[in-house]
Amino acid sequence: MHYYNISLLGSPLEPFTYHSSQTISTGTKVSVNVRNRTTNGVVIEKVKKPEFKTNEVLSVSEFFYSKKQLDLARFISTYYVCSLGEALGIMIPFSCNSPELKQNGVFSSTSTIKLSQKQEEALEFLKEHQTSLLFGDTGSGKTEIYMKYFQKMIAQKKRSIFLMPEISLTPQMNKRLQAHFGEEVVMWHSKLTPLQKKKALAKIYDGSAKIVAGPRSALFLPIKDLGLIVVDEEHDDSYKSSSRPRYHARDLSIYMGKLYEAGVVLGSATPSLGSYVKFPHTRLRGTHFSAKKEFIYEKSKEELSPLIFEHIKKTLEAKEQVIVFLPTRANFKYLVCESCGASVECAYCSVGMSIHEKSNALRCHYCNYAQAIPKVCQKCGSGSLVSSRLGTAEALKVIQEKFSNAEVELFDRDAITSAKKLRDALERFNTQETSILVGTQMLSKGHDYHGVTLAVVLGLDNMLNMSDYRARQNALASLIQVSGRSGRAKDALVLVQTFNEEFFSKFIDDYDAFLQEEIGFREGLYPPYKKLCRILFSHKNSTRAQDEMHKMLEPLSRIRDIEVVGFGECATKRVADKYRFEILLRSDKSTNIIRAIKSCRVALAEVDMDPIEFS
Repeated sequence: MHYYNISLLGSPLEPFTYHSSQTISTGTKVSVNVRNRTTNGVVIEKVKKPEFKTNEVLSVSEFFYSKKQLDLARFISTYYVCSLGEALGIMIPFSCNSPELKQNGVFSSTSTIKLSQKQEEALEFLKEHQTSLLFGDTGSGKTEIYMKYFQKMIAQKKRSIFLMPEISLTPQMNKRLQAHFGEEVVMWHSKLTPLQKKKALAKIYDGSAKIVAGPRSALFLPIKDLGLIVVDEEHDDSYKSSSRPRYHARDLSIYMGKLYEAGVVLGSATPSLGSYVKFPHTRLRGTHFSAKKEFIYEKSKEELSPLIFEHIKKTLEAKEQVIVFLPTRANFKYLVCESCGASVECAYCSVGMSIHEKSNALRCHYCNYAQAIPKVCQKCGSGSLVSSRLGTAEALKVIQEKFSNAEVELFDRDAITSAKKLRDALERFNTQETSILVGTQMLSKGHDYHGVTLAVVLGLDNMLNMSDYRARQNALASLIQVSGRSGRAKDALVLVQTFNEEFFSKFIDDYDAFLQEEIGFREGLYPPYKKLCRILFSHKNSTRAQDEMHKMLEPLSRIRDIEVVGFGECATKRVADKYRFEILLRSDKSTNIIRAIKSCRVALAEVDMDPIEFS
């Protein structure tokens, strides 16, 4: 009889010991019984016969996790403080029965990717470094460099992973990649149907997929002979997982580069300070587009002003296109009482609910609870309820009323709920069937809009004033990314509504100078010079959550090489009917934090290493 420690896939529990008459290799996926329920697990190691009674392994599958996948899972488990089963749960295993191509495949595309001299020099620089940053202005030709690098990998019989921050980028990028590489490209994301996923996996298993592209989940596919990982828009927060394991796909790509001895390219027009400071970079300035761009700054509260309407009117009369950016979805972010100042809060979260007039509802963007829009204040009974913080749906409605002959479309997560809707919306805009696109961050994510000559940017001051050490970078990056979608075919105007013109105008054409200034702001206090960790405690019983926080706080406060920056009730004190408390830690090294947490961790502690969310 053989005995094995087995990690349960997706489970927070530590490995259990099982027995089997079969010899099972490490990494094999098996099914076992846990509390009278059949579940999947992974053989971690063979062990001696324990003193306690063990259950038998029910079945052994054809699937297995490679040694490198196991090593990566161990790193995720240690660094992001989760179980090995949770780390393995985000990965897709290899298959013993997948057919192997007799030949590894030869690059057969007749398409040639031509680079300028500057692009060739940038590519050579990237190839010389194991991990490097491609710091290129919007429209400077970063994608062409990626594709040339992919082509070189295929010639070397190596495979590449191409990460994009969101699914919203995949249709357009898929079109470009397939034009060059045809069937050797596989797209992978959560909106694929089961059949599409099955077909994609078949190509990955048999080796015919030479380039695998998609958002962060594409990093965990069973790819052989990995030679290159490209992380496009590396600054984007979408690469950070908001649920356990709370990994950052960009940072894991860097670790995987070392583990797999593969090249790693981080690309952005607005790189994160961490990547800029830590890795060698090559700078691509300017753009392929000859059109000019003018910036107008309007000192105004967040609203669709007469100046905005005037410029939209001129743009439509010239038969050109407009994009309108707001950071807020819905009609309005809050419904507030003029008499007592209270906002209508979610019944289960301590946040104001957003107004969705189309469904006549207030909706919580944290837990998705909805209720009818009230006529009177829940707190004082007054009927003086006013809406505040303009959202995309309201902007759409107002613009449609003002320009009834124009085709105006919403481009946010409320409207774009499937890959088909995304493709169709982009197609309508690119064929100029739609004249005005109103949306959130989704608008700025690398889409190629050729007819846009007016970009309207609202809500930047709200982003700038957030309680986040990265607020300046996030606000400036949003403006640069949104403005970069305009002026590709013709001269364009970017109308920015802000009371902080001095900040934005200083850095809009000199992000390098901003990064240098930001170094002085963060040094000795914030990442990349310090490591941060946020520990969350949530429970339906407020006292229980608070007590658990204090149980960890006391021993953590005595550890010399970490600093407790703050503790107490979270800014959003209740989410999904659970009360929330937190501890924020800072140290010179992540190992100090990990060691400290493991020495005193309690059951309710949810660890978020390198947090990007502070509310």
